[in-house]
Amino acid sequence: MTSKKNNKWIVTLLFFGLFAFGVYYIYSTYFAGAIHLKNKNYTFIYVESNDTFEDVISDINAENIIDDVKAFEWLAKKMDLSKNIHPGKYRVTNGMTMRQIINLIKYNKQEEIKLTYNSQIHNIDEFVSYTAEKLELNENELEEFISDEKLLKQNFNLDPDNCFSMIIPASCEVSWAIKLNDLIYELKNKYNLVWNTNRVNQTKKLGYTVSEIITLASIVQSESRIASEQQKIAGVYINRLNKNMMLQADPTLKFANKNFDVQRVLDVDKEINSSYNTYKFKGLPPGPICLVYPQAIDAVLNYTKHKYIFFCAKPSLNGYSDFSETYIQHEKFAKAYQKEMKKRGINR
Repeated sequence: MTSKKNNKWIVTLLFFGLFAFGVYYIYSTYFAGAIHLKNKNYTFIYVESNDTFEDVISDINAENIIDDVKAFEWLAKKMDLSKNIHPGKYRVTNGMTMRQIINLIKYNKQEEIKLTYNSQIHNIDEFVSYTAEKLELNENELEEFISDEKLLKQNFNLDPDNCFSMIIPASCEVSWAIKLNDLIYELKNKYNLVWNTNRVNQTKKLGYTVSEIITLASIVQSESRIASEQQKIAGVYINRLNKNMMLQADPTLKFANKNFDVQRVLDVDKEINSSYNTYKFKGLPPGPICLVYPQAIDAVLNYTKHKYIFFCAKPSLNGYSDFSETYIQHEKFAKAYQKEMKKRGINR
């Protein structure tokens, strides 16, 4: 009898032991924290466009954040992750469970990338570098697009020389793994919002192309941020274009010499052999010298009609300018401006 009782106790203990182990295994696998980050609250996992199930497991293993990768792989198979792999950037936080990590990828709960195109992007090369750094897309893919005359013409009515015009200063949130065609679609949507029927018609009435207005607006915007001043400055440049005069726009020299942050342009800057040097070549440069905001575009489209062909920043450096019809008058304003710059110690 005693032996039978002992056997029952042993069976009972084994049952509860196995039950406890099962409960613990299920809890630790499905609910307990599987992520163990040392000195940070979160990290990111990147799933590339062509990643297989094995690639995903390998990438997660390489992060060294999961204690039991075999258990993770087993659970991922049970949850059919292999049939639901979505490329993208995923945020995993300290204390997440294996199930939660798998669900991030399975249900495409990815972290979107914020692309911000603003005055920090000075030219098309910087656009390519910045975009490639942020996304899975590489520089070669982007460079092929901006060199493709057919695609640029089809999507933006632009060409490789003025393709910088396609970028509207704005922010957008996209998948890290966004395809090139989808990125083009995003850029095109923002471009079309600015270049609506009204602005396109205004451009045609002035006798310019959209890319020419964007290029002129980029120069005007670089001269002043004040809307009323932009309209007057635009009037000066249009007067000069109509008289077949060189624009002699200092901002184009900054662009040509890649001196984006200097406050003064020197005579030596005028010597550069560049199609953007408006002191050497008549007409508009090939493309814009910065990303252009709608305000500057509207300033050009609604430019102030006057007889001025010169302008110079006021010595107060308040964003306003002194305008003149003759070079003699302009020279007086220029000397006053240069004197103030020297007084302030602004040599470059």
